[in-house]
Amino acid sequence: MNGADSLCDTLLANDVDVCFANPGTSEMHFVAALDRKPRMRCVLGLFEGVVTGAADGYGRMAEKPAATLLHLGPGLGNGLANLHNARRAHTPMVNIVGEHASYHIQYDAPLTTDIESLARPMSNWVRRIQSSDDVSGAAAAAVAAARTEPGGIATLILPADAAWGQTAAPVSQAHPPAPGRIEEAALLQAREALRNGRKTLILLSGKALRAGPLETAARIAARTGARLMAQQSNGRMERGAGRVPIERVPYPVDAAVKALEGTEQLILIGARTPVAFFAYPGKPSVLIPEGCDVITLASPADDLPQALEQLADAVGATRDIAVPLAERGQPDLPAGALTASAVIQAIGALSPENAVICDESVSSGRDSFKWTWNAAPHDFLQITGGAIGIGIPLATGAAVACPDRKVILMQADGSAMYTVQGLWTQAREQLDVVTVIFANRRYAILHNELKMVGAGEPGRNASRMLNLDEPAIDWVHMAQAAGVEAARASDCAAFVDLLRAALARKGPFLIEAVI
Repeated sequence: MNGADSLCDTLLANDVDVCFANPGTSEMHFVAALDRKPRMRCVLGLFEGVVTGAADGYGRMAEKPAATLLHLGPGLGNGLANLHNARRAHTPMVNIVGEHASYHIQYDAPLTTDIESLARPMSNWVRRIQSSDDVSGAAAAAVAAARTEPGGIATLILPADAAWGQTAAPVSQAHPPAPGRIEEAALLQAREALRNGRKTLILLSGKALRAGPLETAARIAARTGARLMAQQSNGRMERGAGRVPIERVPYPVDAAVKALEGTEQLILIGARTPVAFFAYPGKPSVLIPEGCDVITLASPADDLPQALEQLADAVGATRDIAVPLAERGQPDLPAGALTASAVIQAIGALSPENAVICDESVSSGRDSFKWTWNAAPHDFLQITGGAIGIGIPLATGAAVACPDRKVILMQADGSAMYTVQGLWTQAREQLDVVTVIFANRRYAILHNELKMVGAGEPGRNASRMLNLDEPAIDWVHMAQAAGVEAARASDCAAFVDLLRAALARKGPFLIEAVI
C-alpha cells in the first residue's frame, strides 16, 4: 500500500466518501488510488472555484465533509474565494492539496509556492504530511478538525513522494471533540436580561436556524417578549410552511439600522454583533444602537440547540406555549412584465416539498423572504462570505448531497460568470438542479454601491465597468454549450410555464429570466 492508498482508505474509514477534484501531475498517485476505491464518488470540476464551492454546498447539506483535490499552490489559489465563503458558513471540508516531492522543492520549479501561507487565511487547520507513514494520522486529524463544531476548513498538503511511497501504517480514526456547552454565568445573564423589561433582540445563526431549535427560540420570545432575528448571512436555514418565520438583518445599512432601532439588549446565539458589509461615509460600522448591551450566550462552537433548550428552561418557556408557524397557502402566480420579485414569487409558489433553495441573486433577491414565507418547507442556502461566484457550485454540491431533493438556484448573471464551468459538472453528473438566471445584464449591486459611498452617478467609463451588455451574455447558448438544457423567458407567463416544466423533470435545466 502506498501513501495515496492510505489517504483514500482513511478518508473512507471516516465517512468522507465524495471527492470534488481538479487534479494535476503531483496528484496522479492519489488519482490512481481513487481508481482502486469504488466507494469514493469522484466529481470533476473544471475550475478550482467550482470544486471548493461544490464541497461547500455538499458539506452544508450532508453535514459531513467532502474532500477536495487541488493542484499545488496555484490550484489552491484558484479555489480560495469559495473557501472563504465556506469558512464563513462553518462548512466541514477536507482539502487535499498536492505538493512537489519533498526533495524537489529546493529547485524552485515553476509551480513551487508557499502553500501553507496561501491556505491559512481561508482554513481553520493546516498540516503538511511528512512521510508516507504520516499520511493516515494526518488525514484523520484533518477530518477531526473539519468536524469540530461548528465545522471548519482543514487543508492537508500531500507531497508527491509521500503519496507514492510505501507504508504499512494502520488506518487512523478521527476523534473530533464534542460541541461546547454554555457557561452557567452566561445563561444567568441572558435569563436576567429577558426578565428586566428592556427591549431585547435574540440573534440566531448556525444550527439555531433549524426547524426544531427555531421553535424553541420562538417559545422563548413568546414567553419573554423578546424579538427574534437571524444574522444577515447564514450557511443554512430551514424555512417555509410549518416552520417559524424569521427575518434576517437587512444588508443595506440604513435598513439594518432601522430594523435594529430601539434594541437595548442583544443576546447572541451562534451569531455575531451586526456590522455593515462595508464602510460608508457618514454611516455606522456597528449597526446596533449605541449603548446596547451585548450578551453572548453561545458561540458558534457550542451546542446551539442545547443552549436554546437551557435558556427555555431558565425562563419557563414550556413546550405548551403556542408559537406562530408559517402556513402553506395558495400564493398567487405573477402576471405581466417579468421582474425580479415576480421571479421569486413564482419560485415561492411552485417550489416542491423539501426543495433546497440556493441564493446568489444578490440585489435581485434582497427581498426574497417576503415571497417565500409560505412556500413549501425547504432549506435555504446563501452566500456567506460575500465572495461572489458561489451560486452554481453551491447548488451543484447540494444536489450531490441530496440526490432525491430538487435544488433551485436563484443566480445573478454577473456572479454566475465567475464559476459558469459548474454547469458542465451538473450535466455530467445529471444533477437535479434548476438554475434561474436573473439577467439584468449589469452588476446592479455596484450601481447602488457607487451611490452609497458618495461617488455619484456613473459616467461612460464607470458604466462600462458595471454593465454586462455590449455584448449581452446569451445564457441559453452558454448552458447548452455545457450540456444543460436551457430556455429564455421575458414575461411572467413564459417564466411560469418554463419553471413548471423544469420542476416536473429530473436533471439540470437553466432558465434565463430577462428582467
